[in-house]
Amino acid sequence: MAGVNKVILLGNLGADPEVKYLEGDNVVANLRLATTESYKDRNGNRVDQTEWHDLELWGGQAKIAEQYLKKGMQIYVEGKIKSDTWQDDQGQNRKRTKIRVLSFTMLGSRQENGGQEGGNTYQQPRQASTPTAVSNAPAPDLSPSSADDDDLPF
Repeated sequence: MAGVNKVILLGNLGADPEVKYLEGDNVVANLRLATTESYKDRNGNRVDQTEWHDLELWGGQAKIAEQYLKKGMQIYVEGKIKSDTWQDDQGQNRKRTKIRVLSFTMLGSRQENGGQEGGNTYQQPRQASTPTAVSNAPAPDLSPSSADDDDLPF
């Protein structure tokens, strides 16, 4: 059975994007995103729990991030979890988990986004080998049912 690897995050950027230009016109941007959950403990005190997420954007998205994203901005992100493993200088196995961003939307007001209107969505272009979930089947009929269905007990 196939699995699903999908992440949805809504949070604030902890720093400006770190952008690197690689060989062959490849561009990568790394971001830190903070998500905060709030709840009340047994004593009724508000508790905030913040998680930090490492985000990775490639290509056109990385260029857009470099141009428009700034520390403190709120963004909505959809992506997938990626893990990198390597050995450090001491020979220890290391692992890092990050979010590979597939699309993001800048949220907030125009002033918060450096003059940009909030709600702009930027998606990673799909590669030809990626299967799509588009169906050519007709949409189901959701109109009110006919009088033949009157025998329902409620």
